[in-house]
Amino acid sequence: MNKIALFLLACVAFWSCQDVDRPEKPDNLISKDEMVNILTDVYIANAARSVNNRAIREQGIKLDSAIYKKYNIDSLQFARSNAWYTSNLNTYSSIFQQVQQRLEILKEKADSLTDKRVTEFKEEEVDSLPPSPQLTDPVESEIDQDSLR
Repeated sequence: MNKIALFLLACVAFWSCQDVDRPEKPDNLISKDEMVNILTDVYIANAARSVNNRAIREQGIKLDSAIYKKYNIDSLQFARSNAWYTSNLNTYSSIFQQVQQRLEILKEKADSLTDKRVTEFKEEEVDSLPPSPQLTDPVESEIDQDSLR
């Protein structure tokens, strides 16, 4: 009985190790550099959605459509190109390293602009405060000595 169970288990394991079909290279494959640009914009769009998706929906903004229009592609071309690149792990890893580098550069630029604005705001706030009142020394104040008698 154990031999039969072991044999069936081996057969199931053997059949589950089938060859995975990789997608064919599409005729209109998006270039690697263009894919880096597109995926960078896709990640920025996803970040915008996570920050304020309600406002984006209320404004009727279709971020994915805007990206497709910007790069003159359609969703099918993007999906097929993305599927082909994902089946080539080394290429896809290289693409994502470039995307990560670009996002880090953009983050540094955004952070420096934010720091600059905060500094300018603090300077404006300090400049806009009214001058502090000058305290007078009570000894030197002008008191009419005759009125105290």
